[in-house]
Order: sequence, then C-alpha cells, then structure tokens
Amino acid sequence: MRRWIVGSLLAWMLAGSPVFAQEAMFRGNAEHTGVYAGAAVTQSPQVKWKFHTGGQVFSSPVLSGGTLYVGSSDHFLYALDAASGAAKWKFKTESRITSSPAVSGGVVFFESYDGNFYAVNAADGTLKWKFATGGERRFAAKHIHGSLPAAETMPDPFDFYLSSPAVWNGAVYFGSGDTNIYALDAASGKLKWKFKTGDVVHASPAIADGVLYVGSWDSYFYALDAASGAEKWRFKTGEDHEISNQVGIQSSAAVADGVIYFGCRDSMFYAVDAATGKQRWAFSNKGSWVIASPAVRDGKVYFGTSDSGKFYEIDGKTGAPIFSLDFKTWPMFSSSALVGDWAYFGSHIGKLYAIDLKTQKVGWAFETPGAAANAAAYVKADGSPNYDGVFSDFFYDDMVSGVQKMMAMGTILSSPVVSDGVIYFGSADGNVYALK
Repeated sequence: MRRWIVGSLLAWMLAGSPVFAQEAMFRGNAEHTGVYAGAAVTQSPQVKWKFHTGGQVFSSPVLSGGTLYVGSSDHFLYALDAASGAAKWKFKTESRITSSPAVSGGVVFFESYDGNFYAVNAADGTLKWKFATGGERRFAAKHIHGSLPAAETMPDPFDFYLSSPAVWNGAVYFGSGDTNIYALDAASGKLKWKFKTGDVVHASPAIADGVLYVGSWDSYFYALDAASGAEKWRFKTGEDHEISNQVGIQSSAAVADGVIYFGCRDSMFYAVDAATGKQRWAFSNKGSWVIASPAVRDGKVYFGTSDSGKFYEIDGKTGAPIFSLDFKTWPMFSSSALVGDWAYFGSHIGKLYAIDLKTQKVGWAFETPGAAANAAAYVKADGSPNYDGVFSDFFYDDMVSGVQKMMAMGTILSSPVVSDGVIYFGSADGNVYALK
C-alpha cells in the first residue's frame, strides 16, 4: 500500500511539473544534418493550422516539448502550440529576426538584426540575458549583381538570413555581420571567445567532436576549436572581383562521417575533410549558387540550387550525382528535411515540394495562396522565371523592389521541420504553416 501511495504521489507530482523544452536547433542537431525521425507525409497534405505574424517569416522553426519557436520580420520571436497553432507567448526585439532559434535547457537562443543576441525563457518568453555584438549588417560590395551605379557599395538584397545558433557543452555559438564568430556562456551570456573573419558571417555554425565549422562571406571556410576558438584550419573557395556575385559562403555546413559538406556562391558544392581541411571533392553547379544547407544521411547528400532550380542527390564519398530533378524555376534557398524516404523543401515561387527518394520524383507540392495568385506574373508558361517581369532595370533600387515582388508569391525561404507526420515552415506571406 505504501509503495502504491508513494508511486501515485510521484506520478501526480510529475504530471503537475513543468515540462522543460527538449534540445533543438537549426537543421535538427549540432551537426546540421537535416534528418528528422517519425512518420513521413507521403500524400498531398491539408493545412492543419496557420498562424499569421506581422512580417515575412524567413526563420526556420524549431520544435521542442510540444512548442514551435520561430522568428519573424515583425521583430517578434513566437512560441506556438504545435498541436493547435495558438500563440503561447511572443518576445519583441528592435528589428527583424531571420535567424532560426536554438532551444536547450529550457532556454531559447536567437539573434536579431538589432545587433543583439538573446536568451529567453522557453516556458514564458521572459528575458534571461542579451549580448550586444558589434552590430549587424548585410554583405555589401560595389556593382553587386551588375547593378548600377557601379561605384556604389550596395548591401546584398539576397543576404536573407542571420546566423542560427548551435549549443554545445554549456556554450552557444553563432556568427555575426560584424565579421566575428562568437562563443557565449549559455547560462550567463558572458563572452567565452570570439574569432574575427574577413567579412560578414551569416552561415550557421555546425559542431562535431568539439570542433566548430562555419563559412564566411570572406570566401573562407573555418574549423575552430569549440572550447578555445583557436583556428585548426581554413579552406579557400572561389573569388569574384567584378560584380561580387559569385563569392562568399551563405550555406550552412553539415558534418557527417568525418566530412564537411557545404555550398558556396562560387557555384561549387564542396566536401572537405573534417580533420585536415583538404578538399575531397567539389561538384560544379555551372554558375548557380548553392545557398541551401545540405541534408546528409547514409552516405548521401541532398541540396537544392539557386538560379538553375535543381534538386540533387549526390554520393557523399565521390561527389557523383545519383539523381537530379530540374524544376526550371526560381531559386530554392530553403534547405531539405529528410524523413524516411522523403525530402521536403521550399522554393521562391511559394511551393513546398515533397520528393519521393525511392521513385526519384516529386510526390506532391503544396502551394501558398500567394503562389496561386501571383505566380502567373513572374513565372513563364514553361515554369522558368520571368526575370523581366520582376527586375525592370539594372539600377540597384529596382533589384531591391524586384526581390519584394518575388515575395508576393509566398516565397518559402524557411526550412521545414517534420515531426509525427506534420510539416512546419514559414513563408514570406507572414504565415507559419503546419501541414498534415
């Protein structure tokens, strides 16, 4: 009887105790492999719920303890009930949040364009601490993308994302527009170390075996000791001295089987030895950027491309393509999520694609309302981009307004998260979607 009473009391106490959020971060883990457990969504889904924010949602959501955490360009970080989409709380910063949060130990970590890095309580959204960086900015160069006036330094309107943090061994790591990579004490926010690169760092650091891996817009990819910040090696990618279009690393790396995989704006996709920093292979995308972060599983690598609009499955050891799908459409910056035999990713034209990896075909596609309403103006009959309809001139201001025209299609820059047969992602239409 006594054992039953004690057991019942313990069960009651546990049931009434708060459930601390489970650890979660961009691309599913510190290695950023993009692999998720649970059931795949194999049939055309329905909208389970959608939640409207006040701004474009470029941030990729993370799911932890039944709560979905995601940032918005309306300056808020949101905590949403994963089952219903109801808002639990929201936390206001002074600018856009385009980084994806990380959750660890009941705390949510993220960065804002206001130049601060935040730690808030996962249960109620109260501030624990914030850390001021040297200030955020986008990558900038003269004559970028061939825009005029040629002598003017211009921020890149395609630099959409801020660095998403990784948490490891009591520290939180992220890159910044002030050109530094930071390591902060996760409990207090105190600086442990910072490492200066040659330009903006908006890629998200991956961590494996005590080493941090991240690329910079200075064209170098870095391996740093995660405990001390000491450089272990750096790897050089391509340069562009004419229009600063084909240079820099936006793609966040994935680490698997002793290899670092990442894309680059020099149109190459690289596999680099994690221990030595030596190139194992490089795959040419024939002039097209690779902004999406790769997903890696069982020796195979998956990623989408920019202007060429392709999706690849590549052999991780050799770099040989296993298969590719040509969408002949606007870029795909959204990173793939792997669940079972399926891959999911978003596109600039407001479609979320589901790829059946067994048949190597598109299984289904979900279209945002903006895609259905506005794609006809910006997509040709054969599915290829109508660049003339979007970018009316080579003047810089027209390029910026053209990017916003694309967003009217409900562009999906957010990378999906999949759990228990539900797909979560954000859109430039301001919505966070749950598909089932």
